[in-house]
Amino acid sequence: MVGVTLTPLLVAVGGAVGAVCRHVVDEHIGRARVDTLVVNVLGSLLLGFVLAAPLGESAVALAGTGFCGAFTTFSSFAFETVRLAEDGFGRAAAVNAVGTFALAAVGVAVGGWGGSVVF
Repeated sequence: MVGVTLTPLLVAVGGAVGAVCRHVVDEHIGRARVDTLVVNVLGSLLLGFVLAAPLGESAVALAGTGFCGAFTTFSSFAFETVRLAEDGFGRAAAVNAVGTFALAAVGVAVGGWGGSVVF
């Protein structure tokens, strides 16, 4: 009963921290598409780790759903990719799309491996 009522709060706290961290990364890098790629790959890495580790539902809600959900930004990735294509940079849009998906998948795999090795 307690876990059911705390889960939305854990997601909210994780989301708040994840959003602030994404903003910090954006400010530090300051280059559109590069900052989006970085947060998506790092978030995928962390999500793989969290899901592979023997963590409880509360930790997954906090770090996986909350933090990673707010830290990553696949909507920005989609917007930036479409914008590249609309502006006539079709090849760059394709590289952005394929590169982001490939690196995010590698991030999940490496994170999953790390989560299973550490715990």
